[in-house]
Amino acid sequence: MTVTLRDITAENWRACARLKVADDQQGFVASNAYSLAQSKYEPELIPLGIYDDETMVGFLMYRDEDFGLGKVWAVYRLMVAHEHQGKGYGRTGMELLINRLKAVPGYSAILISFVPENDAARRLYASLGFEDTGEVDDGEIVYRLPL
Repeated sequence: MTVTLRDITAENWRACARLKVADDQQGFVASNAYSLAQSKYEPELIPLGIYDDETMVGFLMYRDEDFGLGKVWAVYRLMVAHEHQGKGYGRTGMELLINRLKAVPGYSAILISFVPENDAARRLYASLGFEDTGEVDDGEIVYRLPL
């Protein structure tokens, strides 16, 4: 398994849009088609495919933010297609993204949020060092990883 993060381009956006989570996870994350459209109208959002060799298995999207407390990164999306879940792609994709973001100076933290019912996300983010901020944004729990 060689996992990489790659830009979403004219060549791979359709493959990205076809990736879906399991039916019982639909309420946990926006569809990739919606996220790709959002990234075109909010160009500060950076969409990335999570690849295992030449196969796209998941999707990430992030941007930089400044909430008046200094510059932070905000992860807007993380998903792994249902047929690829349970293989470590979400963890590895997040580790790659965290390492990428840590390499950029001037940022104090990475923020991520998730719906309270998403226990898998809660466990994953906590295991990566994210901490509960006690904040809720638009119904989602906000976690923070200090850099």
